Amino acid sequence: MTMKIRREDLETVLKRDPAIINEKDALDYHAGLHAVALYRQSHELWMSDNRSDARALNYEAHRLVGADIHPAAKIGEDFFIDHATGVVIGETAEIGDHVSIYQGVTLGGVSSSKGKRHPTIGNHVVIGANATILGNIKIGNNVRIGANSVVLDDVPDNSTVVGVPGRVVRLGGLKVGQDLDHSDIPDPVRDALISMESEISKLRKEIDSLKKKK
Repeated sequence: MTMKIRREDLETVLKRDPAIINEKDALDYHAGLHAVALYRQSHELWMSDNRSDARALNYEAHRLVGADIHPAAKIGEDFFIDHATGVVIGETAEIGDHVSIYQGVTLGGVSSSKGKRHPTIGNHVVIGANATILGNIKIGNNVRIGANSVVLDDVPDNSTVVGVPGRVVRLGGLKVGQDLDHSDIPDPVRDALISMESEISKLRKEIDSLKKKK
């Protein structure tokens, strides 16, 4: 099997992965780059109606890098996979430009019927490790989806989603160009505990004040 790696996809990896030693290191060992390259080859075969070879290459890619990206999926430019293991992208999935996904991400379907049944992902989107996005839903532009989130509904532009099921916890404020900075995604459980601690502390002070007045 001859792997054809586009210069554009190589540049994406060199730009976004700080673990890369040099260009040769990326070409030889970056599983995410290999997953993207093999997808693009299988997609080209699929679009030329050579579907048997497309599926064979898809299967070989899955065996080689651990990612299962259907040849019919539509994926834009500047697409980055940081580790390929466990990534699943379904047949009718569509992904825009400047998207980053991490290991274990699933863009899956919830229906066995033909037709559009996988997610549509906008531009400048980050999908954290092991996140699952299911069904014919739309993820807007400039969206961050936290690790392990399960997203079942449309997500508006410029928002952050966390949890199971996924819910929007932030709207606006996402600056394009900081798309790999996904470690500061809000934790609603932590925020609730902090709020409760603050309220308890306030109540204790009020009780102490009342005791002193007696």
